[in-house]
Amino acid sequence: MEKFKILVINPGSTSTKIAVYENIKSVLLKTLRHSPEELAKYDDIPSQYEFRKEAVLNELKHAGIEVESINAVVGRGGLLRPIPSGVYEVNEKMKNDLKSRSGKQQHASNLGGLIADDIAGSLPNARAFIADPIVVDELHDVARITGLPELPRQSIFHALNQKAVARNYARSVEKNYEELNLIVAHLGGGISIGAHYKGRVIDVNNALDGYGPFSPERAGTLPSGGLVDMCFSGKYSHDEMRKKVTGKGGLMAHLGTNQAHEAEERALNGDKKAELLLHAMSYQVAKNIGACVSVLQGEVDAVLITGGMAQNNTVVGYIRKYIDWIGNIKIYPGEDEMSALAMNALEVLKGEMECKEY
Repeated sequence: MEKFKILVINPGSTSTKIAVYENIKSVLLKTLRHSPEELAKYDDIPSQYEFRKEAVLNELKHAGIEVESINAVVGRGGLLRPIPSGVYEVNEKMKNDLKSRSGKQQHASNLGGLIADDIAGSLPNARAFIADPIVVDELHDVARITGLPELPRQSIFHALNQKAVARNYARSVEKNYEELNLIVAHLGGGISIGAHYKGRVIDVNNALDGYGPFSPERAGTLPSGGLVDMCFSGKYSHDEMRKKVTGKGGLMAHLGTNQAHEAEERALNGDKKAELLLHAMSYQVAKNIGACVSVLQGEVDAVLITGGMAQNNTVVGYIRKYIDWIGNIKIYPGEDEMSALAMNALEVLKGEMECKEY
């Protein structure tokens, strides 16, 4: 069997995860932590590019990885134009969008494809890819409409992990993902809940700065009139309001922490406010799962709960209280985005999956 070596790069807000795979075997998995002092030197996320790239290369050197033997570098996809699910080879159009769009809406994942292309370009036989970025858009047209034509619903969600978990479940029941109707709830710093109809996510909440359940650090759906009044109250700047919606909302706003396990510990120790907030967040997750049952017209093969908070027994317990009637609830704790990125690239290298053009 031909062996392929794949480098995976997944930039986050305060860290850069890297991994090296030989086919499906992981030979390196490392999270490079970036301190507030290090990041304070940079005005914004795009200006961190060289710093993060050098951190990746230095770690590969330190780990004794022969960089010249790498066949593919796959980066976490960022805030590109809406695109269908799949693996995309990095090209000039994509790089231009990653650079220009990163200035409009800050997200560290925009650096993934750029760093991947830079490193791959310096190697003799390497290709650069992204896979299932957060802007995967397979919404039905009817799901896009809101009460204001200026504000259509947008598909921004945890596409990579949702798709990977859905495919893992399909393999476990010896079916194709495209044969199944699934509801996938990703519970992390942001929460996204998608209705997967025969391999396409036909409805999902915008987990970055839109609507849906509140989460450890995002406000989710808010009363529109009250939000407008806050924006024009003169008390807050545009940037402060943005941070209230994404970063300082949710559990962070109510409890002063964005760690669900800390909130759970407080609740178990008798903190009634923490208990209520965890219940409320879980209640909103369950309501959105119920909405997806309607979207799929009651034909649901399984509900899959994944992400970091799928390890939180209190949260999962509350959710199950409301949705166990649906039946076939499967828990996939944590997330394995690094493996998912590597496996997508491997299937392209082996000729088992089509590589799409951006």
